[in-house]
Amino acid sequence: MDLGEQYHIYPRSEWAKLDGHGGKGVTEDEITHLRSVNDTLSMADVSEIYRPLVAYIQMRMAGFNDRLTRQSKFLQTTRRHTPFIVGISGSVAVGKSTTARLLQLMLSRQMPDKKVQMLTTDGFLYPNAELKRRNMSARKGFPESYDMQRLTQFLVDVKADKTVDAPLYSHQRYDVLADEHKTVAQPDLLIVEGINVLQLTPGSPIYYSDLYDLTLYVDAEEDNIERWYLERFATLLDRAADNPDDYYYDRARGSRADSMDWAKQIWRDVNLPNLHEYILPTRDRATVVLHKTRDHSIDEVALRAF
Repeated sequence: MDLGEQYHIYPRSEWAKLDGHGGKGVTEDEITHLRSVNDTLSMADVSEIYRPLVAYIQMRMAGFNDRLTRQSKFLQTTRRHTPFIVGISGSVAVGKSTTARLLQLMLSRQMPDKKVQMLTTDGFLYPNAELKRRNMSARKGFPESYDMQRLTQFLVDVKADKTVDAPLYSHQRYDVLADEHKTVAQPDLLIVEGINVLQLTPGSPIYYSDLYDLTLYVDAEEDNIERWYLERFATLLDRAADNPDDYYYDRARGSRADSMDWAKQIWRDVNLPNLHEYILPTRDRATVVLHKTRDHSIDEVALRAF
């Protein structure tokens, strides 16, 4: 990883030695259910990468709560419950969702007395009809396709310990679900996953990215991400072939070569420019960077030193 002096880079073997008992057992069956489409996750990854990471997150969360307690004591005010928010960013198809789901499971299991919730920022995309009205359908996934004001206010409400509803997104329908939501009810720890987690909020007096207490960026070489994206797309076509309600049904029933050419064009025209212009430039804001190799395994962990 080509990162600045603000990071200390740990090779996998060195990071694994930092294990601070940061995770109780995860089974093979659980790993199978946690993995995203075409992603890879092993028991060795859990033990050598995620156990130390969970311990680090717990340490940071304890420091966060200790600071708030000391502050309220100094100010002679009542200590208010304030959720600790973890953000996870990175490119499309890099494995953010797998990381988020695994961390939610391990942190919930490690802290049984704490409420740990998770959501994705996909629900804060403008619905397809609104994107079409704004002539932004071809820019779906770019910063302007998200209702960033709504997303920022959502996190402000979470920080204020309010119970709030988050919109949901269906990858099968390729759209926001108008009649469904997820309730975030005063968690102790909230994990938010999305390509825009580390981006700024234009025109807002509050920077959306500043509402996170710890952030992760899942990193990989560009050619690997492209290959994973195309492999995932092929699997999605297979799954859609017998489901007329699936967004990819017509493409799944048509020419596979034409569909794969279309996916390659989407990568070139949408995902790659988005990665270059808006996602990768935010990597240096992350607290932790996880670098993945060709087979999805993590070979290095970069930890922000200051």
